[in-house]
Amino acid sequence: MTTPTPETLARVRALRAELAHHNHRYHVLDAPEIGDDAYDALFRELESLEQLHPVLITPDSPTRRVGAAPLEGFAKVVHRAPMLSIDTVADVAEFDRRVREGLGEAEVEYAAEPKIDGVAVSLIYERGLLVCVATRGDGREGEEVTAQARTIPSLPLRLLGEGHPELLEARGEVFMTLAAFDAYNARALETGEKTFANPRNAAAGSLRQLDPRITAQRPLKLYCHGVGEVRAEGWPTRHDQVMALFRDWGLPTCPDAEVVVGVEGCRDYYERLRARRDQLSYEIDGMVFKVNVLAWRERLGFVARAPRWASACKFPSREAFTTVEAIDVQVGRTGALTPVARLQPVGVGGVTVTNATLHNFEELYRKDVRAGDTVRVRRAGDVIPEVVEVVLEKRPADALPVVTPASCPVCGGAVAKPEGEVVIRCIEGFFCPAQRKEAVRHFASRRAMNIEGLGEKLVEALFAGGLIGDVADLYRLHGMSERVAGLERMGEKSAENLLAAIEESRGRDLERFLFALGIREVGEATAASLARHFGTIEALMAASEAELQGAPEVGPVAAGRVWAFFRAPGSQALLERLLAEPATGWHRAAARAVAIGHPLAGATVVLTGTLTAWTRQEAKARLEALGAKVSGSLSKRTRYLIVGEAPGSKLTQARELGVEILDETAMIALVQGAG
Repeated sequence: MTTPTPETLARVRALRAELAHHNHRYHVLDAPEIGDDAYDALFRELESLEQLHPVLITPDSPTRRVGAAPLEGFAKVVHRAPMLSIDTVADVAEFDRRVREGLGEAEVEYAAEPKIDGVAVSLIYERGLLVCVATRGDGREGEEVTAQARTIPSLPLRLLGEGHPELLEARGEVFMTLAAFDAYNARALETGEKTFANPRNAAAGSLRQLDPRITAQRPLKLYCHGVGEVRAEGWPTRHDQVMALFRDWGLPTCPDAEVVVGVEGCRDYYERLRARRDQLSYEIDGMVFKVNVLAWRERLGFVARAPRWASACKFPSREAFTTVEAIDVQVGRTGALTPVARLQPVGVGGVTVTNATLHNFEELYRKDVRAGDTVRVRRAGDVIPEVVEVVLEKRPADALPVVTPASCPVCGGAVAKPEGEVVIRCIEGFFCPAQRKEAVRHFASRRAMNIEGLGEKLVEALFAGGLIGDVADLYRLHGMSERVAGLERMGEKSAENLLAAIEESRGRDLERFLFALGIREVGEATAASLARHFGTIEALMAASEAELQGAPEVGPVAAGRVWAFFRAPGSQALLERLLAEPATGWHRAAARAVAIGHPLAGATVVLTGTLTAWTRQEAKARLEALGAKVSGSLSKRTRYLIVGEAPGSKLTQARELGVEILDETAMIALVQGAG
């Protein structure tokens, strides 16, 4: 191996810069300056120089896009800032009203963009170099797909231009254009390979290939639409300015995005984009409106899992006609009896639909759906299949109305229709096998205890094999590894992964545990409020309905449900076993109750830099458990700035504002001093 000369080094750098320029022109701007032969000649020259001098190979070289060796699995990545979902509104006027009232402004400017049906990703750049790409996952934690994403031609491995932030977390969507999707499926049919149902599935399946070389063969694209964490001086104040900066750095953005003013601007954009929907090169299911001024976003803040400053508007659903083969009744985790139409398979919006919800028996009778009927089906929000109406002219003469169940179709127990509700429920609670199964599925779901791999089929298998009877039994499976491995389609390695995921779930905190219990009316926001208000599960279980209503955002209905849940014999028996489990996170959360008079109670805290002892999410949770409000921006009202490694401009700003500055050691001492 020869030592590269200065001339060789300069040529390699020039080739990389030239190839990056032409790559951007071709894949992002769709405006190539040279032909394929000329591009290939430059690429081959660089490749030959790197083969001759391997010491010159760098992660951002264009030759690295071909894909590396297969991975053994996907590493987990905790997002620096949560990747939140966006609420959907039926009428953008209601969203605009809430925003204007929240800001006290007469008119608001919005960044409007298509809601591309792809895979949400987070891109981390350090000083302009791509270092990590992760999927959204559950919003808090995703999977690292850096090796796979590096093969996407439109994704810059190093940002173009100058003035890059010390750290930039760009948010975007990986997708497959409609033309590329059709061409891929056509080739797959010719070669006998698996085809994809729609472009979103194609993008998700391609990005999650353990072998990046397979991803490199898939025609993926990327559009960036936002940011997470940024460490930079002089950052723009408006979203459209950020997008312009992205384009200067080579990060592709959606060409159909615009800035509009007020509700009329939003409606006009909606109608224009809907008219062009079938002419777009990519699949969309609606659009997103976001407050354009970044400081105003900070003022509006968030609620539960969604920002108050953004909203999605969906298009009318794709529809199709098919035949109802049967009507079954499903029993949910809260005992709700839901009629479901079993359909002759039909394609709706790129997905084969075989079942459609009828919501409840009142809805079933209002639509008068019967077995044998021809029905119009749509995917509500382009996701959930539902029966829209019956084509009465095609009804068979022998089609009979559905009879309301007199008992639970699963356990045979009594059913009732609570006053003020339209839903019929099995009242047997945890004694009903269907409710226990659904309770386990909810308990294991990502937003609850996040037990990876414990899906519907495995839950069915565990129940059928007699290994579990409720959620508490999950924590006794570690002594039955051989029996778990013996289940159909499991094996020793799969059993080890499942048991490891169950053991890991012991670390979930009190608020996630409360949400996982599946108490009616207790979503994530209510669970968090109850956990922080009462501090311990014992205090919560002992609280009266009036005391429960003392927690922020807990009304009389939710308080009544919680009070009744903790007093039901089945719930008490289950909780007794769950709370007997040692070394669990829901017990540790109890030790972090809000301390009256603690320096963090009511204090606004800002984090900056990289923390080493805790993740940013762990630090945020611990601070909030002590009554602190963790904000993303500094102001005169900020009590503490907590500084990790490589802090950004916030450190200078805090000194100018006179905000008290704590290092990570001081933060830990302050938090642990509450115990």
